[in-house]
Amino acid sequence: MSLRKTVRESAFNLARRDLAIFLEEHEDNLIAIFREEMQRLDDDLPEEAVFIDLNLVGIGDMILKAALRAIRRFLLEAPDKSPDAVTRSATRAKVEVQPVENVPFWRRKSQ
Repeated sequence: MSLRKTVRESAFNLARRDLAIFLEEHEDNLIAIFREEMQRLDDDLPEEAVFIDLNLVGIGDMILKAALRAIRRFLLEAPDKSPDAVTRSATRAKVEVQPVENVPFWRRKSQ
């Protein structure tokens, strides 16, 4: 492992709990700013108003909260360096999560 990578990994391991605490302390502000930006995006998409009115702020809010939980988990869970853990998590991810291009964002009730 190169010296640069070793230093970077050491610094990250020293700061990861502080980063998680920082995110938790500022989560409300981040969500408020994100909601404003999602509302701006919702207002600026003419196609969205013509075809179907999606609640982009609500969808974005759910996505941001899930992303913050994932980041917090990443920062707080101890890293597992074993090759078996990587194989297990990669296999589990393939089974549980569909690729984004295969997941519909909305479905008509008639289908």
